[in-house]
Amino acid sequence: MLWVKTFHIFFVVAWFAGLFYLPRIFVNLAIIFSDKNIHHDNKRDEYDRLIVMARKLYKFIHPIMILSIILGIWLWIGYEIGLGTEFNWMHIKLSIVVLLITYHIYCGKILRDFTNFKCKKTHVWFRIFNEVPVFLLFFTIYLVIFKPL
Repeated sequence: MLWVKTFHIFFVVAWFAGLFYLPRIFVNLAIIFSDKNIHHDNKRDEYDRLIVMARKLYKFIHPIMILSIILGIWLWIGYEIGLGTEFNWMHIKLSIVVLLITYHIYCGKILRDFTNFKCKKTHVWFRIFNEVPVFLLFFTIYLVIFKPL
């Protein structure tokens, strides 16, 4: 079971690295997209290069997310951590996992919007959006270590 836990932590860390970096690429895409001269060769080349980077990163972290979830379920079953009638820390942790999956999928939608030149959000919005997984990670670590409730 320790190997499962080791790989789960490894894949969660890798997934979060992608979730931290992908919205940073969105910040740069939003800055270029807001520029009226996006169709100048140098701006368009930079935009296209960032799109390729974002696509590759998203395709890379997608299976990592799935492996994180599978290994997490394996741990949950292996340790027989129940979800009894009382509300406990695991309910909150699973809610955060659902939020992270939603965040991940929404990043895919944002990427499609940038690819199709339809994203209307500002770089400031993406700077704030980029902080969401940071807080979710911190709160998840707190729950796992302290197991409150």
